Amino acid sequence: MYEWIKALHVIAAISWMAGMLYLPRLFVYHCDAEPGSKQAETFKLMEGRLLKIIINPAMAATWLAGLWLAWAGQWEKAGWFHAKFALVIVMSALHGFLVGRVRDFAADRNTKSQRFYRILNEIPALLMIGIVILVIVKPF
Repeated sequence: MYEWIKALHVIAAISWMAGMLYLPRLFVYHCDAEPGSKQAETFKLMEGRLLKIIINPAMAATWLAGLWLAWAGQWEKAGWFHAKFALVIVMSALHGFLVGRVRDFAADRNTKSQRFYRILNEIPALLMIGIVILVIVKPF
């Protein structure tokens, strides 16, 4: 069962990351759309669906499978696991921040620039690199 849960965890994490990398990119393009325009309304629909259909369920599955793996693997004393767990908490906080931006765009209240979202778009990738290195290399 362990290997099946691990496979589920990896699939869910890949799906979560795909959404976390794509959503800020949508925000970059949404910044150019005139509020109330057909283009802006299309972006709102895309952002909302991406969040509700892919990102949120993928995050939940990642967390559930990951916690089960941590318990089953008895990783609570492994230093690499604590570092990974911290990065996953940061990723989850970023997820929450993006939820807020989806709500802002949906209400035509975005106050952030394209540049802000371009920079924000790099954070999930950096977190992912750290998480993958910790899991594969287990440096401590």
